[in-house]
Amino acid sequence: MRGIDRPPAEAYDVGVLDLDGVIYVGHDPVPGAAGALAKARASGMRLAFATNNASRTPSATAALLSEVGVPATAEDVVTSAQAAARLLAERLPAGAKVLVVGGMGLRQALRAAGLRPVSQASEGPAAVVQGFSPGLSYDLMSEGCQAVTAGAIFVASNGDTTIPGRGGTIKPGNGALVQVIRTATKVDPIVTGKPELPLHRETILRTGAERPLIVGDRLDTDIEGAYNGGADSLLVLTGVTDARTLLGAPPRHRPTYVSKDLNGLLTSHPDVRRDGDAYACGGWTVSASLEISGGGDPVDGLRALCTAVWESGDAERGARALAALGL
Repeated sequence: MRGIDRPPAEAYDVGVLDLDGVIYVGHDPVPGAAGALAKARASGMRLAFATNNASRTPSATAALLSEVGVPATAEDVVTSAQAAARLLAERLPAGAKVLVVGGMGLRQALRAAGLRPVSQASEGPAAVVQGFSPGLSYDLMSEGCQAVTAGAIFVASNGDTTIPGRGGTIKPGNGALVQVIRTATKVDPIVTGKPELPLHRETILRTGAERPLIVGDRLDTDIEGAYNGGADSLLVLTGVTDARTLLGAPPRHRPTYVSKDLNGLLTSHPDVRRDGDAYACGGWTVSASLEISGGGDPVDGLRALCTAVWESGDAERGARALAALGL
């Protein structure tokens, strides 16, 4: 991890934020998120909201953000459906037919890109695009199978195998549903959502960001997506990733910065310093044997501990040290 001597909201021109687990959980706001983002905007950072959710339209997503206290317009939202539509528009002629195995978010994105959404393989679509939709039917997936078998390009808006449900439960995500067509046709889809590059590219094109900061709660989508796009990232601990999981992160899942919540956009982040065989950050020191001592902000201790564990590879011993940090 790197340190930064001023708030990231002042150092990066665009904050590209994930939604669920960062700004809200389900439909409940993450405490303090709205206030932190208002201050980030006041510091000069522009905000974009990037989501793998292809079922909601950008306007519906903007409305949900506004409900939880984060004013947003449809132009502020970038979806995996839009990334899929751009990818297909660059490969197909204007007006080409695309069979949609998904919901309104995908259909709207395709129309905006000059493509024609259809629902039947008999119409001869040039491509099939699949995105999550709670009402997805067997008949529609069968139409998708027929079109892909006939040679249509197969695109998936994202590969997330699960989505969060109420009370900490999980439900099948688009990545699980895509396996129906993939297994039946033996054709792998082109995936456009995080952590793949198309959504990152779509975000940069829409925002004109020169120095974006990717902000999220998932290592395998948000942080890996930043890694793939060559961008810096901030992991917040308000969603699915906890401190123990972060300790075991492989290189492509390691964030540039970590913070308890979105207030990490508003403060500087101290460097992790090498001190002989030990690592120090803020008021904390982690020894070569991964014992931690000191005091202060627990996240500073986590930064030092992550660095020590990533050097040693001993995530199990590092996890035992988390008790001293209250994490």
